[in-house]
Amino acid sequence: MGADGTPPEENAAAALTLFGERLPLAAQLVRWLTGPGIERGLIGPREADRMWPRHVLNCAVVGELMEPDATVIDVGSGAGLPGLVLAVARPDLRITLLEPLERRVTFLTEAVEDLALHQVTVVRGRAEEQAGRLSARIVTARAVAPLDRLARWCLPLAEPGGLLVAMKGSSAEAEWETHRAAVRKSGGRDGRISRCGAGVVDEPATVIVVRKDEGAALGRGSRAADKGRR
Repeated sequence: MGADGTPPEENAAAALTLFGERLPLAAQLVRWLTGPGIERGLIGPREADRMWPRHVLNCAVVGELMEPDATVIDVGSGAGLPGLVLAVARPDLRITLLEPLERRVTFLTEAVEDLALHQVTVVRGRAEEQAGRLSARIVTARAVAPLDRLARWCLPLAEPGGLLVAMKGSSAEAEWETHRAAVRKSGGRDGRISRCGAGVVDEPATVIVVRKDEGAALGRGSRAADKGRR
């Protein structure tokens, strides 16, 4: 990776494909992640050298699942993965970064302001507390919790017929087989494994995509059952 946040040579073509004319803004985001993100303990120091392939490109390819002008809630946004990356790659998306920890909210707020991501809103809170207050067409989560808990927390935030996009990597198939009944109980259906970025990145991002039952209403979900578990 370049000192200015630009992608390494082996990732340059994929980065240009995914970010286009916004590639300089993506490099600016990378400087945030590898600078303040590491300094404030949101990103592990060993991740700096693999920030582009393992994190930025891995998150950006998930945008292929999202229709134009969609609303998105990124649950447990942390350092903004995938929410900030998607906001840079897809300026048409209206994104809410939902994060309970104050120091992470401060980082996200400062990064959003510096990157001038006007379509992004940062909200401090837990997913189970925001059901009935926030909703979106798509709800994302990366490295937050096992799928059964994600479904309980995230599906109440999705509009009927909307999607939960859970970034899971190599654990995706096993998690889906283990938790598919729990997902259905939480109002999810039509679950599938999707590999995003094939032909663009060397290692496609593996995600579980669950559609919320169109008959399920927006609501508070299993807030009482989950209270105190996060």
